[in-house]
Amino acid sequence: MPEPSHLLAFALISLGMVLTPGPNMVYLISRSIAQGPAAGLISLGGVALGFVFYMICAAFGITALVMAVPYAYDALRLAGAAYLLYLAWQMLRPGGRSPFHAGVQARALPKDSPRRLFAMGLVTNLLNPKAAVLYLSLLPQFIDPGQGNVLGQSLLLGSLQIAISVMVNALIAILAGAIAGFLAARPLWLLAQRWLMGTALAAFALKMAAETRR
Repeated sequence: MPEPSHLLAFALISLGMVLTPGPNMVYLISRSIAQGPAAGLISLGGVALGFVFYMICAAFGITALVMAVPYAYDALRLAGAAYLLYLAWQMLRPGGRSPFHAGVQARALPKDSPRRLFAMGLVTNLLNPKAAVLYLSLLPQFIDPGQGNVLGQSLLLGSLQIAISVMVNALIAILAGAIAGFLAARPLWLLAQRWLMGTALAAFALKMAAETRR
């Protein structure tokens, strides 16, 4: 069982990542605005299944890696820190845009069947590098072999990330239209949100890179 402080830190990073614009968010918002909240929630089901696939693969892979490769944690820690810095830059770079802008432009998209909505959500997540890097590079930072079963810790943390992602994205899918209208009228709020999340991700990255090897 991971320490409570590790669970809290991982939950905060998971929240920051789910709020970082990416393919999953753009797809969910576009479907919700074009076809209604129900379409966004069906698409989210496919996204969630993609997370489960990555979580199971990574949990068994991380367990084998920890047992077989010296300094594996150091390599994964630095890779995770580098990826968090990349996400921070995506939030802070000049000209960055909110996925809600893309969603508004997608109002004229044709309607898809529930099966296609689910399948496209799954494919979008499976082809999303953020999902793979999250589990392969960030998950190990919060696993302590001294606390017991590495596989069990991996599955617990992965399940926590999936729960946070599903809850936040479900809220976004339901409120996509209202949020898009709110942000369109308040561009300064959107800019503040980008800087807040980008700064937080950068701080997590620097803290992770500075940690000593367990």
